[in-house]
Amino acid sequence: MDESLHTVTTLPTERQPGCPFDPPAELIEARGHGPISRYTHPGGKPGWMITGYDLVRSVLADPRFSSRKELLNVVDFEIPPAPPGEFLLMDEPQHGRYRKPLVGKFTARRMRLLTERIEQITNDCLDAMEATGPSADLVTAFAKPIPTIIICELLGVPYEDRASFQEQIDKFMNGETGDEELLAAYTATQDYLAKLVAAKRANPTDDVLSELTDSDLTDEELQGISLILLAAGFDTTANMLALGAFALLQDPEQLAALHADPALVDQAVEELLRYLSVAKSFMRTALEDVEVGGQTIEAGTTVVLSYNTANRDPERYADPHELDLRRDSGGHLAFGHGIHLCLGAQLARVEMRVAFSALLGRFPTLRLAVPAEDVAVRPETADIHGVKSLPVTWDV
Repeated sequence: MDESLHTVTTLPTERQPGCPFDPPAELIEARGHGPISRYTHPGGKPGWMITGYDLVRSVLADPRFSSRKELLNVVDFEIPPAPPGEFLLMDEPQHGRYRKPLVGKFTARRMRLLTERIEQITNDCLDAMEATGPSADLVTAFAKPIPTIIICELLGVPYEDRASFQEQIDKFMNGETGDEELLAAYTATQDYLAKLVAAKRANPTDDVLSELTDSDLTDEELQGISLILLAAGFDTTANMLALGAFALLQDPEQLAALHADPALVDQAVEELLRYLSVAKSFMRTALEDVEVGGQTIEAGTTVVLSYNTANRDPERYADPHELDLRRDSGGHLAFGHGIHLCLGAQLARVEMRVAFSALLGRFPTLRLAVPAEDVAVRPETADIHGVKSLPVTWDV
């Protein structure tokens, strides 16, 4: 092993105060030393940290690296395989068996057809904000309810169950829930999904889960697929909406550009995805010895792929730490790459385009109601980066 290589200390390392949008300084420093660094996993196992855009992208597309949960070499005890249906932590052919039935249900065309419904949901949230304003917590009034309602409708979760479902999902995604409460939330969610799958089999309705019951997938597999879709469809988009709004409100020049040219919203969404990279990192395990960036990743070694530094790589994007809504952000890795490219990417894009346009159009004087440094961000232990609350106000 090259002793001159940079070493990243055990994560998570918190972000610098006052820099809620930037990756932790240690990761930015690591990228400055090169695209690959030595790393020790929290469990003490040696590994690698990949921070460069080209190398992260190449590993994501390389079948010699596995997503399988049970192969993660990060702790001293044996990790069980992912439960049936939880395909994010699987390789082919199991991954494809679960993903293939879903692909046609999340196409760009199908998501565009949802636009009118997304507009209605967004406007309902903004109506409620306006009625109780001129202040609100943008997380609870806007960022969370929009994706929650949409993903629940897609899967056929009854309206009266959505609030409690959102609460349970949030408990095991926020990075702050204790082990006992975490297990209780997970168990309650699994129990609920088991009943939901059984209900859809008995009485199918017009939703994705009901359509999936007309396949060879078992109840347990449908339960796992539903958990992945609900957790990913809610938490990532909710945090992009809240953190994206925060970033815009903190950058008057970029906010003014978007107000002046509402058609800029498509580019703005892509740039916010690149700039914020709320899904911060993923892991892969080498199935054989693989050379990456001039270093040999030995078989059985787990590497951390840092999405947020890859999307801030100066070799890929000029002035990468600047938010520039007119930038061509094409090729960003916010949704991953390769066979595990985010299934809901097109849905998230439509939600963000509609939500940001409607929010800024309805409240052109929207601004933070507290100093930016008082906005509480999620801890780095959370899988998805974001803010806990975002107090805002506007003129009436």
